[in-house]
Amino acid sequence: MPVQDGLPTPARTHAMAAIVLGLVLAVLDGTIVNLALPGIARDLNASAAQAVWVVNGYQLATLALLLPLATLGDRIGYRRVYFGGVALFTLASLACLLSGSLWSLALSRVVQGVGAAGIMSVNTALVRLIYPRALLGRGVAINSLTVAGASVAGPTVAAAILSVAPWPALFVLNLPLGLLVIALGYRVLPHNPAATPEHPVPAAPALLDVLLNIAMFSLVFLGADLLGARHGADGSSAASGLALLGGGLLVAALYLRRQWFQPAPLMPIDLLRIPIFRLSIGTSVCAFAGQMLAFIALPFLLLDGLGRSHLVAGLLITAWPLAIVVVAPIAGRLIGRYHNGLLGGIGLGVMSLGLLLLALLPAHPSDADIVWRMLLCGAGFGLFQSPNNHTIVTAAPPRRSGAASGMLGTARLTGQTLGAVLLAGIFSVFGSQDGRGALVALGLAATFAGVAGLLSLLRVRHTVAATA
Repeated sequence: MPVQDGLPTPARTHAMAAIVLGLVLAVLDGTIVNLALPGIARDLNASAAQAVWVVNGYQLATLALLLPLATLGDRIGYRRVYFGGVALFTLASLACLLSGSLWSLALSRVVQGVGAAGIMSVNTALVRLIYPRALLGRGVAINSLTVAGASVAGPTVAAAILSVAPWPALFVLNLPLGLLVIALGYRVLPHNPAATPEHPVPAAPALLDVLLNIAMFSLVFLGADLLGARHGADGSSAASGLALLGGGLLVAALYLRRQWFQPAPLMPIDLLRIPIFRLSIGTSVCAFAGQMLAFIALPFLLLDGLGRSHLVAGLLITAWPLAIVVVAPIAGRLIGRYHNGLLGGIGLGVMSLGLLLLALLPAHPSDADIVWRMLLCGAGFGLFQSPNNHTIVTAAPPRRSGAASGMLGTARLTGQTLGAVLLAGIFSVFGSQDGRGALVALGLAATFAGVAGLLSLLRVRHTVAATA
């Protein structure tokens, strides 16, 4: 049954609960295993480099399949793709729990990543159907808050579980939660609007385009990984990484050329032709690159550069997500009252200032000196994310909501990958032991946040010019 303008309560509450829990599962599992990698390698008789594929397999499958599954959602319905993703994720979690070798665990994580892609590719498109247009900003804010919180909660949750149980327990909670998501959402998650002659069901993408999409993201991801994001920057891995990145660019050129003239392309070039959509995606990529640079660099700064303990460093970094939790709902309520580009520009300016102040910390700062700078970063990020995501979702025609949702996730993961690669390069030049490399990374993160803020403000100018 088509939904005209959102769901009534309490169906809206139940549907959003299913979206939030599904997002927590998918985003949390992207980082929850990191802390357990040494134990996994030891228990399964694997090297550290091999154990990394427990993380890489998940991330690579998610990144490569976001856009194909988003397009599938436009065709067969977002709820079908969402529930399929949740079911596959839950079954793969059981396989992870029962894995007896590294490669069976890594393969199970790849399947889990496919399920996560199903969840993340269409969740924002579903939010657009769940909420009335007048309240859509609140729904997007909840979505953004969930992603931001789950992104940084992984290590904390993992530490709590691993303190009382072995690493397979990391996957136990996914089983009842996956079933709960399906039970909560099965009756209330909305169906896609009925097709009309003016808005027909999009044509299925060619198999070659799907394969090219997977190959492009896979080569770029693997090249980035070999350039040092995880293994270090030795000469052989750097050469192989550059070769893979070059191959990814060649595939991208062929892929985008095939997509250019299609009315509903798998890589949504049609949406990127919309200036405000294009600027919003650029804003997201730059902002998440800056965030990832900071998130990876801060532990090195606090532990090695400033001599804080692991407990104290963790508590200090927690100020960042706490600020997001406070500010993101406020940002959701400001959507519609002020231009999203202005809100994002102000937020990213605050984030950039906070990052710059972290990069300029005195030699012996107090914990308070660090905390208020972290709060600035988190508050700025919280003010940016919801309005930016709202623009990405609403700038696309309703029939392309799935493609917009897929691009939103793709922009986030692309920015995070870019940030990790750049940090590896910084550490290879400046080192990571005395905190100097971390300070350089924070300065670059501030630059990325500043560029993202300028891109966001350009949306205000574009809107004014378009209505003049």
